Amino acid sequence: MSTPADTPPRPVAPRARFATTRWTMVLAAGRRSSPEAARALEELCRVYWYPLYVYVRRRGHAKADAEDLTQAFFARLLEKDFLRAAAREKGRFRTFMLVAFQRFCANEWDRARAQKRGGGQTILSLNLDTAERRYHAEPADELSADRIFERRWALTLIERTIARLRGEYEAAGKGSDFDLLKTFLTADSDTIPYAELSAKLGQSEGALRVAVHRLRKRFRELFRQEIAQTVSSPEEIEGELRYLLSVLS
Repeated sequence: MSTPADTPPRPVAPRARFATTRWTMVLAAGRRSSPEAARALEELCRVYWYPLYVYVRRRGHAKADAEDLTQAFFARLLEKDFLRAAAREKGRFRTFMLVAFQRFCANEWDRARAQKRGGGQTILSLNLDTAERRYHAEPADELSADRIFERRWALTLIERTIARLRGEYEAAGKGSDFDLLKTFLTADSDTIPYAELSAKLGQSEGALRVAVHRLRKRFRELFRQEIAQTVSSPEEIEGELRYLLSVLS
């Protein structure tokens, strides 16, 4: 079996250049809808629907209404003229989603409910069966609806990053190494018991330190790639990174 001291898994091929990330593809399409941009937006919506569900539940909507509202919003968002609205918003997909959802809640909820009663079509399939269970697992704090949306958005990015990182280790046959090392992704370096762990694993302390360093470095790279999918320029990545980390502190 491989050990953390072995050569780390080879990173998967990098994603396309920044100019063709999902959100920039949507923005670049402008007013002319394209199948590629539509698919990119749909994928983003599938990933980031849950922060909006948390937002509307924290606003006081009951479970059934929150489910209906979230589904109806995405059905409206994915209609053919969505790109015109997207182009008018700020460069971050996070901002666009929340502003568009707030407008929808304020102006179109009654009509959406009427359409649902009339058998409106479901355009985007969301895993709403798990939404309420996840919502009840959220911290019982006093965060505002806007703040819990931002917190859950940041956590979704982290969850996706960890899933990609795990996938890379598993593809290299090092899934057990990842399970061992993942707890050190956010730990203070001074608190990691390198000597104790290296003795337990029968490896050198230096090799273990190298493995943890590589894991953290790759996590940071993948996290920035995930952020890049939701902003419109490379200059926004660092600012978005700092902001999202701040909402988790």
